[in-house]
Amino acid sequence: MARLTATWLHPDRARGPATLDDVASPRVVDPAGVVLTGAELDAAGARLAGSLRHRGVGRGDAVAWPAANHWPTLALYRACWRLGAVAVPLHHQAGPAEIEGLLARIKPALVVDPDEVPALIETGEAVPPGVARPDDLAVVLHTSGSSGEPKGVLHTHAGLAAKASLMTSVHQLGSGDTILMPAPMAHISGLQNGLTVVGAAGMTVVLMPRWDPEQALALIEAHRVTFMIGPPTFFVSLRHAAGFTPRRVRTIRLISCGGAGVTPAFVTETAAAFDATVKRTYGSTEAPTVTTSHAGDDPERALTTDGRPTGGVRLRLGPGGEVWVRGPELFVGYADAARTAESVTNGWFRTGDVGTLDAAGWLTIVGRIKDLIVRGGENISAAEVEATLEAHPQVRQAVAVGEADERLGERVCAFVVCAPGATFDLDSCRAWFAERGLARFKTPERVVSVDEFPLLSAGKVDRDAMRACAASLAGWPSGGGPHGGAGGGAP
Repeated sequence: MARLTATWLHPDRARGPATLDDVASPRVVDPAGVVLTGAELDAAGARLAGSLRHRGVGRGDAVAWPAANHWPTLALYRACWRLGAVAVPLHHQAGPAEIEGLLARIKPALVVDPDEVPALIETGEAVPPGVARPDDLAVVLHTSGSSGEPKGVLHTHAGLAAKASLMTSVHQLGSGDTILMPAPMAHISGLQNGLTVVGAAGMTVVLMPRWDPEQALALIEAHRVTFMIGPPTFFVSLRHAAGFTPRRVRTIRLISCGGAGVTPAFVTETAAAFDATVKRTYGSTEAPTVTTSHAGDDPERALTTDGRPTGGVRLRLGPGGEVWVRGPELFVGYADAARTAESVTNGWFRTGDVGTLDAAGWLTIVGRIKDLIVRGGENISAAEVEATLEAHPQVRQAVAVGEADERLGERVCAFVVCAPGATFDLDSCRAWFAERGLARFKTPERVVSVDEFPLLSAGKVDRDAMRACAASLAGWPSGGGPHGGAGGGAP
């Protein structure tokens, strides 16, 4: 067993509840039909903690389990925090080799089978609160990036507890709200919005094992869901589902959406389809929900940027426009300490995202450093290209990637999902970019129409898969291509 420790501690102190054990639990509606009040979930966590303690788990020990979206996952989180142990949720769809690798790196004191949880609760003696300390590690969350080995992100009780309290105010959430939670509970979005934030607000969470738009419509209608959070793909697929009608989603008042593809066009169309407020949000596993819009903010800035800092968050732009973040909700290192030094400079987390900051401090993400397309020495933001494409009435979603070119280094290759019955080819693309007044070198030189994009487990577009697809296309033809929608030649 390895004992995990924070590899750096930023000087910013979190304000709010001292530990996650001080944050209440939400009311839970489980996929299997089990319904638990917040008090019942708290009691289950306390008794489960007793059984884990009987198996030798103590303060600072890591406890791992496959974290499916069901009530035992929430009980295990609560049990770990009651003991001052470190929760290590593993993505329930990870393969055996992936699980083996993660466990080998973390070396937990105990691996729990979620099927055992009901029996462990039944036989456990409730553990009283007060064991955990604010600076104790609370959780290890593994990043869901599309390439490379997942990084184990370390968060403390103080950081996550304070964030939970803060976001109830930022989003103006209360006991009358209900959230639908399809995001994996092993990810930061699932943890925050399926347990900690909703617990602090006294809300109800409706757990969903995997994203399915038709099932989501049924759950929204049945449980009168008021709040949803997730990547754009969730809401695009929802509003284009066969069973979608405005009546079925009439209870939704707020949608918070982050990630690539959250363009002004997406916000406008989604807000109209759901008759709800749609917030642009920016954050990561390491720095959850660092910017969004707040009540009373300028609606134009809220539409065209990714928000302004929440709470004690501070932002700056580093070399190349990289977004650097500092604040009490930041992670305190990676499980692999060497990786921390690569990402933290004097208390500032270097996000790897490229952005702009206006004079009032509003942030706009223009892409990842690795998502910049360099064509003939010119840097092109994939996010800007995608936003322009999605503003076209025939284009539902777009992804732009760099395709290798011997002469220019890279050219812009665009993949588009069109509206039903619509077409969008290279000529349409050229005309649209000229109409919008963009530089000629930013105009895609290949347009590929596809039915859908490959997704990562958190619902984000798998950009590495898109790059591989672009690389498989042979050269730059003068016309033709997959689905009849590709063409080449310099604009």
